[in-house]
Amino acid sequence: MQEKNLELINAGRELILDHLAWRLEQNYKPRSTARFLSGVRGFYRYLLREKMISVDPTLRVDMPQLGRPLPKSLSEADVEALLKAPDLSEAIGQRDRAMLEVLYACGLRVTELVSLTLEQVNLRQGVLRVMGKGSKERLVPMGEEAIVWVERYMRDGRGELLGGRPSDVLFPSQRGEQMTRQTFWHRIKHQAKVAGIGKSLSPHTLRHAFATHLLNHGADLRVVQMLLGHSDLSTTQIYTHVARARLQDLHAKHHPRG
Repeated sequence: MQEKNLELINAGRELILDHLAWRLEQNYKPRSTARFLSGVRGFYRYLLREKMISVDPTLRVDMPQLGRPLPKSLSEADVEALLKAPDLSEAIGQRDRAMLEVLYACGLRVTELVSLTLEQVNLRQGVLRVMGKGSKERLVPMGEEAIVWVERYMRDGRGELLGGRPSDVLFPSQRGEQMTRQTFWHRIKHQAKVAGIGKSLSPHTLRHAFATHLLNHGADLRVVQMLLGHSDLSTTQIYTHVARARLQDLHAKHHPRG
């Protein structure tokens, strides 16, 4: 151990860069290399404090690019199963079906969905007026299926769900209040279990599916950016990697020479 420490004390920037290059050749994961470099930097900070060295050789050594983790998405078949999971004989099931249809059709953030008011919904024109991050407003088309299910829910389920309580929230909780993110997440997990979807989901899974499926079917990246309400195109571009990965998987599975 002492010999290793002595080697590190005498190591210069070039030796550290050589070792990082070796790790790259050995296919070490970027996160593993980042952890290693972080530990080495901590060691050199200690040496500086103890005045055992005068210069930290890692100062001009960049951390490896980690990249963003790819968002989790669902296949179109999984989405279809999830949308059909709610029990339509109950008011809460009608609400959940309409809510899931809107989420998938419009790609909303969870906070945007649960805060939707009746005033923001124009079923005649088939659009939602959404208040996004930074109070930025955008108009999002709903699509025919979502309109049909929202109309049915408004006609048959919403009044029963509210039980005479006044509310301007489109998808209220059973207490007639704005649904919390936790309640929404509970409903999503419940319906996923009913649908037999064993994949790990997140509250934004349907938003990710919305973006990925649009790109899979040839949608323009900038259009998807506007629909999602992203201010920076690079945020939207991560979905192109998901779409590409899915297409590569399909090719490998179904092409005779895949």
